[in-house]
Amino acid sequence: MSTSKRLTKYAMHFKRVIFIGLLFLSAAVFTDLAGPFIAKKIIDEHMTMGVIEIKPIAWLLCLYLILAIATAILRYFMYIYLQSGANRIVQKLRMDVFGHIQTLPIQYFDNLPAGKIVARVTNDTEAIRNLYVQVLSNFATSFISVAGVYIALFILNWKLAMIALIMIPFIYLWMILYRKYAKQYNGVIRTKIADINAMINESIQGMTIIQAFRREQQMTKEFDDMNEEHYAYQRKLLFLDSATSFNLVNVIRLIMFTIFIIYFGTRSITAAEMVSAGTLYAFVDYLTRLFNPITNVVNQFSQLERSLVAGNRVFEVLDIKGEKVSQETMPRYDGHVVFEDVSFAYQDQDYVLKELSFEAKRGETVALVGHTGSGKSSIMNLLFRFYDPSKGRIYIDGIDITAVPRQTIREHMGIVLQDPYLFTGTIASNVSLNDPKITREKVEEALKAVGAERVLGHLEKGIDEPVIEKGSTLSSGQRQLISFARALAFDPAILILDEATSNIDTETEEIIQHAMDVLKKGRTTFIIAHRLSTIKNADRILVLERGVIKEQGTHDELLAQGGIYDQMYQMQAKSLHKKVSVG
Repeated sequence: MSTSKRLTKYAMHFKRVIFIGLLFLSAAVFTDLAGPFIAKKIIDEHMTMGVIEIKPIAWLLCLYLILAIATAILRYFMYIYLQSGANRIVQKLRMDVFGHIQTLPIQYFDNLPAGKIVARVTNDTEAIRNLYVQVLSNFATSFISVAGVYIALFILNWKLAMIALIMIPFIYLWMILYRKYAKQYNGVIRTKIADINAMINESIQGMTIIQAFRREQQMTKEFDDMNEEHYAYQRKLLFLDSATSFNLVNVIRLIMFTIFIIYFGTRSITAAEMVSAGTLYAFVDYLTRLFNPITNVVNQFSQLERSLVAGNRVFEVLDIKGEKVSQETMPRYDGHVVFEDVSFAYQDQDYVLKELSFEAKRGETVALVGHTGSGKSSIMNLLFRFYDPSKGRIYIDGIDITAVPRQTIREHMGIVLQDPYLFTGTIASNVSLNDPKITREKVEEALKAVGAERVLGHLEKGIDEPVIEKGSTLSSGQRQLISFARALAFDPAILILDEATSNIDTETEEIIQHAMDVLKKGRTTFIIAHRLSTIKNADRILVLERGVIKEQGTHDELLAQGGIYDQMYQMQAKSLHKKVSVG
């Protein structure tokens, strides 16, 4: 289905409001176009032979005034209904786009910068809003006005009306030619706007690194190059737009007036076909009224193309296959996890996990260690169903997790990330995530249980302390404790701790270690760890290398083997000893 048809389909959701608006518009056009007929009647019937009939003229002028007032009132209600309908259409479109984004797989966000996604939801939908609010409103007004003028012209003189119809094919051909180039230019412009948004977003997120490595000028240059390309296509579109609008319509207007002057001039020579002064006045008035809406239509060509290109970009997002967010619930499972010959590749046959098989019984703590790229995080991605296995099966309590909706299986899972994400709000809202099931008392208990009061107690407003985006005003330890409290408040059966202590100072690590011990009680816990000292008490440690489990066992068993784990542990111990000596 084409973009224009899909946009029309969206408009049909609110057809009642739009239809009422068009009725008011039609009535307003009728009352407005009655004016020249009244003027014709005054001139031809009550101002002839030098005799001016005051009384009928006064009545006709009163009628003219009443119609003018009626036109203003009708246009007011027309504007309210059409604009209201347009706003409702865009409101629904934005809700659909944002709602659909929530259903998209994680790999979509891995492959597309956040700034480009934001551009689709904000800039592109705003361009579509202009289509409904500005373009379609003007088009509807103009088309109905033009139709009304032509009806009036045919009533006055059908021969002249036929001549006036000649300009319609010229304008149509111009529109086709214009759209051919404007679509290309607008496509590049919308893409560049998304690129610019992505770069701005990335620059803000990475400002610390940019300034630390003195890359300000380089980033500015890259932005300027991108902005210059955007400007170049805007300039091309400007030249194209300059050829339309007033220039095109004014040329056609002059040609039409020339034709009518010749027509009236030659007919006035013959007494039998002499045109009355009233008819001449009415014709000139209607021609003027004819070109105003045509000018409006031509002026909207550029915005029409921008909106259609933006609409195409928005529908590209809506066309990406999502997965319905399931509201289905399931009883809290025990958390017995089994990986059975699991292989996984993010792309094609480039496997990052190869035929993994292991088990985590209820309440056990399983630690995953290995060098970067060994597959630790991929295991967590599969368990949380951010991705599904390429081969093999994953079971929880004997249930294949791919047989259960993603949201349902995650209902009893919790995760604490290496760099925990906090949302704008308060500490309390970041623990509860505004879930009505998580009461304020539960939030306070969770924070107390993980020892957060030791590092959050000095905050002026306590758990109501405002948190800005990403929690940048809080220390890494404070953010981590809030994320621990969040996981505890939701009481998961399976807990994933992803490098939870790697960015924490030694003093805070003791508090975090205590929080981890509190969290792990009664849950099946998976820990991705860089600091091997934090997983000494794990029930099982899996040592990964290039997606394969090379070693597994307890801390003591692995040290006794003298293999990869022992080497890693000894290296970390030496490194820590050197730091202590230097200190």
